[in-house]
Amino acid sequence: MDFRALQQISLDVAQVRPPAEVLQSIVSQLSKQPGVALARIWLRGPGDICSDCRLRHECRDRETCMHLVASAGCSRVDPDADWSTLTGRFRRFPLGVRKIGRIGQTGAPELLAIEGQRDWLVDRDWAAREGLRSFAGQPLIFRDEQLGLLGVFSRTPIDEEGFGWLRTFADHAAVALANARTLAELDELRQRLELERDYLREHLAQTQSRSGIVGDSPAIRQVLRQLELVAATDASVLIAGESGTGKELVACAIHQRSPRSERALVRVNCASIPHQLFESEFFGHAKGAFTGAARERAGRFRVADGGTLFLDEIGEIPLALQGKLLRVLQAGEYSRVGEDHVREVDVRVIAATNRDLLAEVRAGRFREDLYYRLSVFPIRVPPLRERKRDIPALAAHFIEQGQRRMRSAAPRLRQRDLQQLQAYDWPGNVRELQNVIERAMILASGDRLHFELGAPAEPSPVLERAPAQGDSKEILSDAQMQARVRENILAALRQCRWKVSGPGGAAELLELNPNTLASRMRALGIQRPR
Repeated sequence: MDFRALQQISLDVAQVRPPAEVLQSIVSQLSKQPGVALARIWLRGPGDICSDCRLRHECRDRETCMHLVASAGCSRVDPDADWSTLTGRFRRFPLGVRKIGRIGQTGAPELLAIEGQRDWLVDRDWAAREGLRSFAGQPLIFRDEQLGLLGVFSRTPIDEEGFGWLRTFADHAAVALANARTLAELDELRQRLELERDYLREHLAQTQSRSGIVGDSPAIRQVLRQLELVAATDASVLIAGESGTGKELVACAIHQRSPRSERALVRVNCASIPHQLFESEFFGHAKGAFTGAARERAGRFRVADGGTLFLDEIGEIPLALQGKLLRVLQAGEYSRVGEDHVREVDVRVIAATNRDLLAEVRAGRFREDLYYRLSVFPIRVPPLRERKRDIPALAAHFIEQGQRRMRSAAPRLRQRDLQQLQAYDWPGNVRELQNVIERAMILASGDRLHFELGAPAEPSPVLERAPAQGDSKEILSDAQMQARVRENILAALRQCRWKVSGPGGAAELLELNPNTLASRMRALGIQRPR
């Protein structure tokens, strides 16, 4: 063995490089040694290609096997043969099966002669053509943990001294692998902390303008009872409701009341992610996995590990990715784009949608098995028109928020204002109410609010056509005008239960001075009935 090769490997160990590059450098240095035909490194890993593995019939549990991760060598009979490929027939060996599986299981090194003892060889013809005479396998052990093995096929006999040198190479390879893995984990942890920091900043900015679920109507109390029941579990939750009803607030409340509240709540708006980036966004990608992937990326599932992942607009996930999402929900496993390594993750998923997912299932746009996996515990958030009793509390809440944000005095919410708000159907739900309140505060004159609630559903035909030439407006006599004024004042008094002045009185509703209203009532002969 060449001492300079060992020196080069030591330099590789000291460099900050990805594990795959370090291991490939080690086998490349070994393959250049006199007599070495092929050098390979296998690492322990989960069974991932069991259905296609040529040794699957010899595998006992199909759970753990040896994965080929680095290969280098040169053929004597075919100089153009590529022996660096990792996708050949022997890319996997079950533990305990053949020499590679045996070393991987026992951790005991083996030095075997090929000439005259070829029964243990899988491909005897290949060994004969290449003139192979010995095989040496050394386990990769770091701090009593067996990581894999280093195997060498040689065209010359390997003596005890060469076998000892190979032990040194294996020790350096184990250290290189452990260091590279540690650095990769630290880099991934750094990325994860950076993403968590960004999510927490976003969460803080969002929560500064809200303090939770507001309301005391029977509909909202039902939602609160449901989230209290499911929060303590790890069950998947599907929150259904129209846009603007507060589905994200319900997801936040579930997370905050759950045992995962100390970890991150990661939000993903599925409608805002380009379809070609879905897989990378959810599961991350390895460096060089695709054009533009200049560095590794930890996906949203990795960031949410131990916490909660909120998938808003779940119906927007492409059908091709729904199977991978189902795998994570069922087995807690996924692979990043551009790598074969299977990662484990512990994430609770809360999904939300404003679509009828069952109709999407029937139309073939959403997987039925994924739907039932997500909707273990469904919660329906009612629209605002079904909880109008909560409008006064919501309006007061949004006025208080606007006051803090605008640093101005809070305008007074009158009874007339509340009646106007409760008479509207709110197609945009709570989000529309918040926007209307904020706009009214900006345009407020003094302490009075004016709400712009949009056009009526069925505009008057008179307003839709231009007046024809010769049309004339209705002209009222003075007596008719006085009668209308009297009817209007009586209607206001009846609505306010004949309260004339003060908060909620008829004077406030008519926007008149109480003394002016009292004077008009006397002039029109209006008296409170006994």
